Amino acid sequence: MDKSKQIFRKSKRSFRRRLPPIGSGDRIDYRNISLISRFISEQGKILSRRVNRLTLKQQRLITIAIKQARILSSLPFRNNEKQLDRAESIPRTTSLRTKKK
Repeated sequence: MDKSKQIFRKSKRSFRRRLPPIGSGDRIDYRNISLISRFISEQGKILSRRVNRLTLKQQRLITIAIKQARILSSLPFRNNEKQLDRAESIPRTTSLRTKKK
């Protein structure tokens, strides 16, 4: 190939592969709360596979483990901590309307 044609070719980029979030020694289990809680959003939702960078099999196992932990009350179904803090910090007025005479 001519050198003049080589200029227009896309250069191959070297992408840095990220390490998988689950190591080979980590066991996906409903009792491993520290591992499971990494795959739950602040609202308590299970994060998608694309966000987690998991394989299909790992995502299925994580989902099953999260659901089992929720049923056994190891994990809450949803996270209400922020709502409770916010409700306590805002003072409530007893009456919003003023009485007309």
